[in-house]
Amino acid sequence: MAANRDEIVAVAIHHLNHAPNASMAEIAQAAGISRATLHRHFSTRADLQYELATRALDAWAKTHATVGLADALRADLDAEALRRVIDELLTGHLAHADEHGFALTDHTMDGRQDLERRAGELEALEVDLFAAAQRAGVLRADLPPRWVSNIVYGLLVAVRESMRRGDVARRDVPTLFLETFYRGTS
Repeated sequence: MAANRDEIVAVAIHHLNHAPNASMAEIAQAAGISRATLHRHFSTRADLQYELATRALDAWAKTHATVGLADALRADLDAEALRRVIDELLTGHLAHADEHGFALTDHTMDGRQDLERRAGELEALEVDLFAAAQRAGVLRADLPPRWVSNIVYGLLVAVRESMRRGDVARRDVPTLFLETFYRGTS
């Protein structure tokens, strides 16, 4: 039984990854609480989705910090170092795609300027990384860097759906993800 806001959010994340269209009543039931208790924490489904989107963006920013993305962009990294940063970034995204997978296809951010702005800033850093990798010969230079970013997004959606349906073994996902990315972009 979820007792506090963080526990409710954890249950909601887990439940929405398996049933993206779940109602507030279904989320409350999964959390072992009443709808009234859920509504005391989140007045509406939109409020809950906003919280979940914020946490997904926090996880995305944490991945950037963990791999040192901002520092990598300021440094003059060679091809090998850029490849390592990309590998770490993509692997970090996998961990969060598993946890926040529903956020990849949820349109909560549409029209929420603060969320859209933050997502745009995070994506811009990755686009800059891919452009640097293209200049260093790590990635194909004939692809627009934003297209490369969109490829990552699309692959993360594919990972989420494959995991949700049980199409691939969890242990195979990192290799499938990285190989598919590099075969299309290098």
